[in-house]
Amino acid sequence: MRNLIVILIGGLSDERKISFLTGKACSEALKRKGYKVAHLDAKGYFVEELKKLKPKIVFNALHGKYGEDGFVQSVLETLKIPYTHSGVISSSLAMHKELSRLIFIKNKINVPKYFLAHKEHKKNLNKKIINKKIKFPIVIKPVNEGSSLGVHICKNAKQFSKNYKKLIKEYDKILIEEYIPGQEIQVAVMGKKALGAIELVPKREFYDYTAKYSSKAKTKHIMPANISSTKYKEVLNLAKKAHKVLGCRGITRSDFRFFKNKFYLLETNTQPGMTKLSLVPEIARYCGIKFEDLIVWMIKDASCNR
Repeated sequence: MRNLIVILIGGLSDERKISFLTGKACSEALKRKGYKVAHLDAKGYFVEELKKLKPKIVFNALHGKYGEDGFVQSVLETLKIPYTHSGVISSSLAMHKELSRLIFIKNKINVPKYFLAHKEHKKNLNKKIINKKIKFPIVIKPVNEGSSLGVHICKNAKQFSKNYKKLIKEYDKILIEEYIPGQEIQVAVMGKKALGAIELVPKREFYDYTAKYSSKAKTKHIMPANISSTKYKEVLNLAKKAHKVLGCRGITRSDFRFFKNKFYLLETNTQPGMTKLSLVPEIARYCGIKFEDLIVWMIKDASCNR
């Protein structure tokens, strides 16, 4: 099966379930376009299975750890199999919320005030919050998770202490940052072009895992985002710049907060979801790009040395 496309799905992260949904949607799109497709769950001895399948291209539909942090990308580079999305270094940088922020700051992209707490930092965290001039409410999150997993908005020191203790049992490093209110704006980038910006109005406290993936959460999607044309162009350029300075390839989605006429970049996602409720397909559709054509573009864009 020389022209086989293998879609990597599942994997070992907490976003395994979402990866299956992304993989299914992409698989159906490729089949409708006449491609030969096989699925492979990226767990256990999947590398041996991949070698046996001898695919022409791998479509990376994994989310979270091992799928978008440079791990599976290094496997595919070693096997010399062309693959979609970003490469080893850009994937690992984008997934690590502190490393990516250092790059954003260097390139004059606004990010919230923050600092990194390690497992051994058990004392004086409240003092550090004051020293960094971070006021409540504050946001705490794992440094290398996706889909808003482990994100908590803490309104006071008591909530912070409770949530921090819970998170630090599971993760070695926690990002502690100021909470930026305002509009939630997300931008899709396709290759060298920023496609568009969508605004999200969640009914929940913020755009968390449930708000992202459950239609019952009734998150309101406003396309295009309700901001001035000047600011719209500005946020597209910021997303394109973030994509470029991280060295990303293929498709990315950058998440912003817009407050007091300023954009704050929260993160750039190198493996955005492709489910029914996902934002990149919705933005692409608004720009006249059908879902099938979006996925085929990603296949044609696949390569090694990304």
